[in-house]
Amino acid sequence: MIEASPRVPDAGRGIRRIRVPQKLRNLELFLLILACGTNAFAVVLVQLGALGTVDSTVITLGASLSVLVLGMHIALRYVAPNADPFILPVAAILNGIGIAVIYHVDLLKGNTGWESVAIRQVVWSAIALVCAIAVVVIIRNHRVLQRYTYVFMFAAFVLLLLPMLPGVGQEIFGARVWIHIGPFSFQPGEIAKILLAIFFAGFLVQRRDTLSLVGRKVLGVRFPRARDLGPIIVIWALSMSVIVFQRDLGTALLYFGLFVVMLYVATGRTSWILLGGGLFLAGAVVASQTLTYVNDRFNAWLNPFSQANYDDVGGSFQLVQGIFGLANGGLIGTGLGRGRPDITPLSQSDFIISAIGEELGLAGLFAVLCLYLLLIARGLRISFAGHDDFGRLLGVGLSFVIALQCFVVIGGVTRVIPLTGLTTPFLASGGSSLMANWIIVALLLRLSDTVRNQPRLVI
Repeated sequence: MIEASPRVPDAGRGIRRIRVPQKLRNLELFLLILACGTNAFAVVLVQLGALGTVDSTVITLGASLSVLVLGMHIALRYVAPNADPFILPVAAILNGIGIAVIYHVDLLKGNTGWESVAIRQVVWSAIALVCAIAVVVIIRNHRVLQRYTYVFMFAAFVLLLLPMLPGVGQEIFGARVWIHIGPFSFQPGEIAKILLAIFFAGFLVQRRDTLSLVGRKVLGVRFPRARDLGPIIVIWALSMSVIVFQRDLGTALLYFGLFVVMLYVATGRTSWILLGGGLFLAGAVVASQTLTYVNDRFNAWLNPFSQANYDDVGGSFQLVQGIFGLANGGLIGTGLGRGRPDITPLSQSDFIISAIGEELGLAGLFAVLCLYLLLIARGLRISFAGHDDFGRLLGVGLSFVIALQCFVVIGGVTRVIPLTGLTTPFLASGGSSLMANWIIVALLLRLSDTVRNQPRLVI
């Protein structure tokens, strides 16, 4: 692995840095060319498979997106030359695969012009990339974010409350997590998850000693004092309120899981995982017995092939159609442009994994999962290579957001867990999700550059 490794060859000569930013960026450029070429090839295959001809319109839009990706690469050469070389290419190829599959569903449904979800996805991807470039250029050191810990907390709570405001909030498919302003809809919770990760990192750095050292041992596990349970109780109550008032089980799981994992990393105490898991499990059981929509999700998960659930509006029809789509793909898939992902409801957003599994098969789906694993692994590697606690916790939080979303969405589609309302990072259609995930990529790149710029003494 190409690394920039500052070291001290001898005490007499002092600290000498061995830096290889040019090699890192050249490697990134090579991988980006492969990613952009693969994305273009995927769109061409969709057109040949579905239309039998090549249309230059979508290819031109995709080329403009590739220009922006290369623009971010150029920005990294100047403002973050030591940034990780794998994160940007992986995000770019995932984004491109998502656009290709969404474009095929558009063709099957006859969506053209601005009715095309794929064209809107390209436009939102361009906006998200511009935001990511701005984050990398403006934030030159991630430690600046720690100064505004409670500002980020306040901003996150405001964003979470926005969908509840009359006249602004919008309910879509039973979940009230959207705001509607004019012709635009946006999901503020996608940005809130980033702000919460920053807040959790800053808060836990300040309270880590109290939360990790004090407590009473029970069966060899040290549990915290009752007075120290305040933070986890507050976040648990916030997550439960999201389930009750916004009817969004997935977002609640994301927020609470993010806090519990960051709390465990900050303190190293297994008791926080046990307490957090017990609290959320108890809340989910109560919600499944008292809230109709949660109970319906559990019924559809446990008995998807029941005729009553299959025929019921909001039952298991979508889940079963997705499973049939995955089965139709087999080992190597039907081929891009040759499947029928449009038969599954919301195959461009919630069930895009089913569409990918149908057209690329188990082999292609495994390749996509490997890309996610690489992205998450690089994020965690950056986190644990850092020297400051805030950077470590922030890196873990941002990486875990992507990891948990992938598990929840893919687990729901494959019937490992009940379905939730989360989106697959970079693949699924949706501007707010794309923007949030590209900002996460920008922050991880900034963290990786800072980590590699820190001198280490080699004895």
